[in-house]
Amino acid sequence: MVDERNRGPDEVLFEFRVIGSTVRVAALDAATGIEVTVLGPANAARADMERLALAKLRVRLARARPDG
Repeated sequence: MVDERNRGPDEVLFEFRVIGSTVRVAALDAATGIEVTVLGPANAARADMERLALAKLRVRLARARPDG
């Protein structure tokens, strides 16, 4: 399932995929196409997993910047 709530200049798309007792969350920066994934327990709060994926994406985007 793709979550498109963050439409706007800093658009990030989230995909949640449950695999057994694990959830895989992908966060994709729409402007750059950079994607990161995190894994967690399937019963973890959706907001917590989204926050974790977004934090990882921000770190990855900072490394991708020419000055970063």
